[in-house]
Amino acid sequence: MSEASLDELLTELDRSIAKLADGKAPLDELVAAHQRAIKLLADAQSRLSELKRRVDETAGMVSQ
Repeated sequence: MSEASLDELLTELDRSIAKLADGKAPLDELVAAHQRAIKLLADAQSRLSELKRRVDETAGMVSQ
């Protein structure tokens, strides 16, 4: 299984947040959506950090 792209993570995060904002789902679904949003946010932050590291590494190679 391949790692999700940052765009995919953000799309899923948007869906979870929309479900929370709507507030019409049963409480157990809202709690699950909140837990999913927390995990997606952590995954997105991790992926963003990795992408930033790669950009910095590439920029370092270009400037040498």
